[in-house]
Amino acid sequence: MPASGPASIDVAPLVPDSRPYAFVKVTRALVDALARYTPRLSNTFADRRPPNDFHFGVGDIVTVTIFEATAGGLFIPADAGVRPGNFVTLPNQAVDNNGNISIPYAGVIRAKGRTQVEIQQAIVDSLKNRAIEPQAVVALADQRTSLISVLGEVNRPERIPASAAGEHLLDAITRAGGPKAQGFDTWVMLERAGHRAAVPFGALVYEPSNNIYAHAGDTIYVYAEPQTFLAFGASGATSGGGVGGASITNQGQFKFDAWRISLAEAVAKSGGLNDFLADPAAVYLYRGETREVAERLGIDCSKFEGPIIPIIYNINFRDPAGYFLATNFEMRNKDVIYISDSASVETSKFLNYLRTIMATVNDPILYATNFYTLKAAIRGAGNVTTVFTPTPIGH
Repeated sequence: MPASGPASIDVAPLVPDSRPYAFVKVTRALVDALARYTPRLSNTFADRRPPNDFHFGVGDIVTVTIFEATAGGLFIPADAGVRPGNFVTLPNQAVDNNGNISIPYAGVIRAKGRTQVEIQQAIVDSLKNRAIEPQAVVALADQRTSLISVLGEVNRPERIPASAAGEHLLDAITRAGGPKAQGFDTWVMLERAGHRAAVPFGALVYEPSNNIYAHAGDTIYVYAEPQTFLAFGASGATSGGGVGGASITNQGQFKFDAWRISLAEAVAKSGGLNDFLADPAAVYLYRGETREVAERLGIDCSKFEGPIIPIIYNINFRDPAGYFLATNFEMRNKDVIYISDSASVETSKFLNYLRTIMATVNDPILYATNFYTLKAAIRGAGNVTTVFTPTPIGH
């Protein structure tokens, strides 16, 4: 019979290992387990500490100021006269390709990978036997290595200097002018040290645990991609009084129009369950889960290849508690919802099909019977003359 998809008996495997997907019934424990594995930055980048002390790198422009206790030392001549301080500021210089800077009378000082305090101490150690109680102050004149790249759908894509005080991802995006698109259609991808994760922009705003610190060398990519899901099967309202009436189905692709929605909201967006077609116990959600998540759900993954395990989640809307589970089951981008027809719908379609065949065969017989009956009646009334009198116009 015509159908929009498989029947519930075809989806739920009778033998667990006979289908190329895992079949899982939605329970409270499963909803709680999936909530822990919802894609979030806080899951991929568990370290929420602020960045370490700023370290100099090749290309950074450095300013060095050296102080001596009294005049007449290595840098301050005895006849220098009255001055506000016994110090000298060296010309700005860049950390060279070898990671060094050059200080007069101290020679080459290692700067790459060192903090400001470490460089200052290295200069003092090199001058303490030649200068009079030397002290050094090192400052960053132009930051060229410890940068954060903010790219994509922001108003000012650029590489911004990392803040020594530490700043969060939203702070870095704000410094780049903020996102161009609406928040619920915006995604943020963070790449750091070979790891990458993407979350909706709303996850940074509404879940502070995802708004982690930005580190030097991070790449933050902001892009617009509406989150959508697909709905098939017996969804939507029906008019016309039951099976065979005019159906208004809401099948197709739907936008979240929010940074996240639940399964209950997704079913409602697709028009809900069709009262004349749907089997409330046969609502299915198709999704690919990572092997790690599937194993935590108790699925035997040995028969599947690759890192993604195909899973069909089944939720029972005949059970009143199923609606509570659906409100806590979070949808993900590109999920597929399928609502199977009730078993009685298949029977009704088959009976209608038989009725159509019987009517097709019976109509010519009925027409022939009526024709011969009419012909016999005309012959029996052959001695009767019928006179038709026209009706005058106007009467």
